[in-house]
Amino acid sequence: MSPEELVADLHEAFSAFDEIVAKHGVEKIKTIGDAYMCAAGLGDDPKAATRKIIAAAKEIQSFLNDWNAKRKSSGRPEFHARIGIHTGPVVAGVVGKRKFAYDIWGDTVNVAARMESAGKAGKINISTKTHQLLKDDFRFEPRGKISIKNAGEVEMYFLEESRS
Repeated sequence: MSPEELVADLHEAFSAFDEIVAKHGVEKIKTIGDAYMCAAGLGDDPKAATRKIIAAAKEIQSFLNDWNAKRKSSGRPEFHARIGIHTGPVVAGVVGKRKFAYDIWGDTVNVAARMESAGKAGKINISTKTHQLLKDDFRFEPRGKISIKNAGEVEMYFLEESRS
């Protein structure tokens, strides 16, 4: 795959993600290489915000499954995503003088990033804090603990399915 083809594919995927997260009331923060960061919750209660993120994550997985089926049938490589979710407070703001950027910072962002990096392609990996909010609504697969700087040992779970 040429660099131009890769950029075109990332553009197609990220554009679809943009539409999905907007539909669910989730805010895209930024892309970093092949990573896509988004957040929800400003003004929402934590459970409502977490439900929005979960709905967007599940739809992104569905999009990727459909997109990959089309890509595979035309001999193109597939793209897979690890999704990591954590719930908690962040610091948010606009920084920059010439090129402004809205961003978020804090331990919550770091834990979410670790949930992603410790996850598996095609799975939604969540933290204990997120699990506590949604434990009555979904089924989960416990995954053990991960050590995270400034957060200590954090239990991880794969989101399996809705209980309804």
